[in-house]
Amino acid sequence: MESTQEGIRKAAVAGTFYPANPAELTRTIAGFFSEVEKVPLAGKPVGIIAPHAGYPYSGKTAAKAFKLLEGEDYDTVVIISPSHTVFFQGCSVFDGIGYETPLGVVDIDQDMAKRLANIGPAVYFSKMGHAVGNVRGEHALEVQLPFLQICLGKFKLVPIVMGDQDENSIRALGEALAAVLKDTNTLMVASTDLSHFHPEKRARKLDFAVQEAIEKFDEDMLLETIEDGRGEACGAGPVAAIMLAAKRMGAREVRFLDYTTSGATTGDFSEVVGYLSAAIVAPADAHPQVSERELMGSRRAELRKAKTLPPEAKQQLLDIARKAVAAKLTGDKLQPRPIEALEDQKGMFVTLKIDGHLRGCIGQIRARQPLYQTVAEMAVAAAFDDPRFPPLKTEEAERVEFEISVLSPLERLRDFSKVEIGRDGLMIKLDLHSGLLLPQVATENHWTVKEFLEQTCLKAGLPKESYKDKFAEVYKFSAEVF
Repeated sequence: MESTQEGIRKAAVAGTFYPANPAELTRTIAGFFSEVEKVPLAGKPVGIIAPHAGYPYSGKTAAKAFKLLEGEDYDTVVIISPSHTVFFQGCSVFDGIGYETPLGVVDIDQDMAKRLANIGPAVYFSKMGHAVGNVRGEHALEVQLPFLQICLGKFKLVPIVMGDQDENSIRALGEALAAVLKDTNTLMVASTDLSHFHPEKRARKLDFAVQEAIEKFDEDMLLETIEDGRGEACGAGPVAAIMLAAKRMGAREVRFLDYTTSGATTGDFSEVVGYLSAAIVAPADAHPQVSERELMGSRRAELRKAKTLPPEAKQQLLDIARKAVAAKLTGDKLQPRPIEALEDQKGMFVTLKIDGHLRGCIGQIRARQPLYQTVAEMAVAAAFDDPRFPPLKTEEAERVEFEISVLSPLERLRDFSKVEIGRDGLMIKLDLHSGLLLPQVATENHWTVKEFLEQTCLKAGLPKESYKDKFAEVYKFSAEVF
């Protein structure tokens, strides 16, 4: 039976993740609260970070955060969780009228939900990630509700499930929350567990890296930690989104509360899951702010975007590309020496042509290495790993022409009329598909903007008009080509 019948999302994991009997559930949560102390705060919690495992494993750690809400009053609670059951893009704001647990139905704040869903395409109304249907219902959001029902009593809810947790969706949600929640009496809750199924010692190392980023109130550091593999958190996107929003609304501090692993419950420390709780606190005189670090980061980003490479730097990159391919042909590997002028980390594509015809093209949209290292790797990949062509042969090497495209940061495209042929490249993401075409491709083929959009869709393996899909993410970028 559809779990959102008449707009009410029925409990999906009562009886598995937490008790289904209301009296037993109440006793269980009361027991957790009796075991933890309420930490004094210099302000009011505006955000909670809590785990979402079964209560026997993470309930006490979660209780350490929710205990802070005793005596507090909120009109609305926004809960953001990752999706464990279905893959989708963007952030799904539940479009029903209530969420049910054994303790009763929590009404949806439909006005706030509507305002959030109307801000931009990355945040939208849907039952995606909420409905149960033929798959197990999402637990990560649901398990937070009984704690809130016990602590707060009456409140309204905005439930949000994040799909792919890409950086653009995270930042879009954070900015939307900051805009809509400003001057409201609202609590944000980010639902996340940490590392999964590592030995205890390894888990604690991974989890400490995440904890450090959270304690430093640094969403960029958190996302970099996850992306680099130095830490794990299935709900890193929700955490980063509420950190960004809380900063915009004047919060200045994250208070770490508790950490444990499943080994504390099972006694098995060979493969554990990590759990953390924390609170984001706003002082009584909180007002929206942008930190000096954010301002400086923004200024640096603008400078990087505006800066062009000098002729000698372009020649150095072309030389490295040629030498890297030549080394590969002789069985060697080029280790380019550091070049200070090429320390920037930018997306880059290397294109190989022979007699004017494409012979390979591979690149990175977001590089994590200096340009002098990225160009060597991409040149070798274009020559030997492009699946459209056989590996480059020695006899072809002297005829190869190299072309390098250094990319600007991606910019989300809302108005297709702003695409300029010859200046802009395009990228599209939809479902599990993505595709990118460089600016010069449209020029070389004499495409119109419509044709360029259609060809980018086809490059991604999508129907040619997929760029019109409301869930499609289309980006433009410029490229310095030489």
